[in-house]
Amino acid sequence: MWMPEAHSVLEQLARRGETVATAESLTGGLLASRLTDVPGASRSVVGGVVAYATRVKVSLLGVPEAVVATHGVVSAECAAAMADGVRRRLDATWGMSTTGVAGPDEQEGKPVGTVWIAVAGPDGARTRELTLDGDRDAVRQATCTAALALLEQAVGDEGRMLPREETHLG
Repeated sequence: MWMPEAHSVLEQLARRGETVATAESLTGGLLASRLTDVPGASRSVVGGVVAYATRVKVSLLGVPEAVVATHGVVSAECAAAMADGVRRRLDATWGMSTTGVAGPDEQEGKPVGTVWIAVAGPDGARTRELTLDGDRDAVRQATCTAALALLEQAVGDEGRMLPREETHLG
């Protein structure tokens, strides 16, 4: 079942001749699935990387080890590096990423529901922190919805990236 928010942003990308790729940690491919559930998604979706392990974030997506050591993987810096890394690696106009704590246990001293999403485009990256309530599935679903909204906002701003933002949902 495709989601309206995915359909809307994919239509915008297709009209502009632009593409998108995903880099996912806590969502484990759910974001790419939401995008590819939309009929005609192949006009804009080029692919995705599930980078659950830190070593994959570093080796495949190019997240600097210094970012992981200094900020951790549940951070704006890691999310931005993941989004930019997948954009470059898969030669897409836009890269999206998800990283955070879906549960059941905390990670890096951060509680369940702490999530960072990012969108990287030709002019830079935009990140957003989410503080989500609910079980593992609710956190993952809300993360995807927020990531799609962030992409739609970035595409609507025609690539002008803004400073990172924080969003608390629950």
